[in-house]
Amino acid sequence: MALAREMLAGAGVHGKDPETALRDGSAMDVWRRMIAAQGGDPDAPLPVAREQHVVTAPATGVLTELDAYAVGLCAWRLGAGRARKEDPVQAGAGVELHAKPGDAVREGEPLLTLHTDTPERFEYALAPLDGGITVAAPDTPFTPSPVILDRIG
Repeated sequence: MALAREMLAGAGVHGKDPETALRDGSAMDVWRRMIAAQGGDPDAPLPVAREQHVVTAPATGVLTELDAYAVGLCAWRLGAGRARKEDPVQAGAGVELHAKPGDAVREGEPLLTLHTDTPERFEYALAPLDGGITVAAPDTPFTPSPVILDRIG
């Protein structure tokens, strides 16, 4: 919400609260109009990948690190993005998050679910996550990183 508020302010939009728009449903109304304006069907079912792989917590404790770059690279390798504009994208590919930094987790419970239509991508997609997930001892204090690091201009 903090980043959305910063973006609105940067665009000169004042007096609009993105949290209110999500809560009262007006954000969904705008989203549906945007889809329709581009010739899409806002009632069409979302694509679902044929294959899934669950990444579980390596230990019981506090999730203190979930490297965003590693998760993004993982999603790209699953087929959610492309290296060149000619590359295909799998509409159902991606990473589903079940926990975020600061959450208490138990060893073996799901942290992420990876989605793709091509299961041979899992091994390559998992590689960036090695070292990108840290679970500290239970009751470890956690201070989240700030959402807004700096403002330019």
